[in-house]
Amino acid sequence: MAATPKPCADSPAQRERRLGTERRSRTLQSLAHSSFKRRRHGPRRVVDASIAATDWFAPQWLAAALLILLLCIADALITLALLGHGAHEANPLMDTIVHGDGRRFAAFKFGLTASGVVLLILLARVRAFGRLPVSILLYGVLGGYLWLVAYEFRLLRHFMPELF
Repeated sequence: MAATPKPCADSPAQRERRLGTERRSRTLQSLAHSSFKRRRHGPRRVVDASIAATDWFAPQWLAAALLILLLCIADALITLALLGHGAHEANPLMDTIVHGDGRRFAAFKFGLTASGVVLLILLARVRAFGRLPVSILLYGVLGGYLWLVAYEFRLLRHFMPELF
């Protein structure tokens, strides 16, 4: 009785067992599918806690990011209004930019804040200083902006009492 030969592990039939078309060749369909059926909610291993270890971010981080960006816009507008009524910019970096063009100041401020927020979200699962999750820093920035806008509203009451 002759034994049937077993397929070699290196044979093309053994190496390629996938059926259908290559999913990576359909870029838009893969992107749409992965937007709704995400696979990685967190890193597989502790050493994978880096930027590329996940394709899903917590919705509360998006909410915090949007609030930070809205508060950044409010901060820029209130700063321009206060400067128009005799206040002085306390931040020396922004002071050099704000005295030129108001639109350039607002665009620079928004771009700088948006870049920082994106970086904080990408690094949200990484631990800063060995123990503090970066996501906590995101909430710290949100709290700082809330305090800053509240302080600027108090300054608005002082410089422009006719508004209140």
